[in-house]
Amino acid sequence: MTTEAQSTGFQLTLTDRAAEEVRKFIAAEDVPVETAGLRISVMPGGCSGFKYSLNVEEKALEDDVLLDLNTVRVFVDGFSLQYLNGVTVDYVSSMQGSGFTFTNPNSTGGCGCGSSFTA
Repeated sequence: MTTEAQSTGFQLTLTDRAAEEVRKFIAAEDVPVETAGLRISVMPGGCSGFKYSLNVEEKALEDDVLLDLNTVRVFVDGFSLQYLNGVTVDYVSSMQGSGFTFTNPNSTGGCGCGSSFTA
């Protein structure tokens, strides 16, 4: 099961498993639960040109797009919107470790680290 948000042609999906992990992180942080959320962003860098960033933040910034995905408040800045459209954020556990994964249909390439991409 996943929950996705569509706003003015923008679509972002946060799986149930990812939302569960984010809620655990928010509960563990010293942030006001009423306003806190997950910032999902794309930043220049990484070995392929762009990298994903996930941070728990106290509140949204004035120009953020606010989404409610699986009862998780999600903040996305204007720059990142263009790179996150259609992305699915999941959380996986395996013998190699566990962590958040990004499935990006807009990515034209990536590298072995799994956290950077080319668009």
